[in-house]
Amino acid sequence: MSQSPEFLFDFGSPNAFLSHEAIPAIEQRTGVKFTYVPILLGGIFKATNNRSPAETLAGIKNKPEFQKIETERFVKRFKVKPYTWNPFFPVNTLNLMRAAVAAQLEGVFEKYVEAAFHHMWVEPKKMDDPEIAGKALAASGLDAAKLLARAQDADVKARLIENTQSAVARGAFGSPTFFVGSEIFFGKEQLREVEEMVSGK
Repeated sequence: MSQSPEFLFDFGSPNAFLSHEAIPAIEQRTGVKFTYVPILLGGIFKATNNRSPAETLAGIKNKPEFQKIETERFVKRFKVKPYTWNPFFPVNTLNLMRAAVAAQLEGVFEKYVEAAFHHMWVEPKKMDDPEIAGKALAASGLDAAKLLARAQDADVKARLIENTQSAVARGAFGSPTFFVGSEIFFGKEQLREVEEMVSGK
């Protein structure tokens, strides 16, 4: 059995949401737990001179259409619900990702991740509006005020920067990115390869 895979994610990525939806069944099949690592996608893009698919695919004939087919295949293969496009995209996720680190420190990380993805891609909202984000997270049973306040602490900010810089140093250029040991995998489609590796196939 291989070591636990790492899932480097940002709530702003719809493909990270789909990966998150697919991961529980993979964990069940393999008996291996994924380690979730919050990163700031904007920081990774800046460090690697990358841009979001929404920008890079714009104006390219046939490629966005293929991406749609590929997503439909993923949804079918992994038996997950498709995302609902967030009408406020792109959403600035800086505070959401800092609050994810705060949630780790407060011991409510899994609940927070589930809530933040839900309010981005299941019942999409403008989650870079502090008031809207606060109400949404509170509605999911979280102490939103405490988490969003803790998100402004220096140690929380530093950890998110560290996670992001470390991701780039290891080869990441976007989200979702997965690591199994030193092996890097990018994109939701490579979850198949991740599952094969942790299964020892």
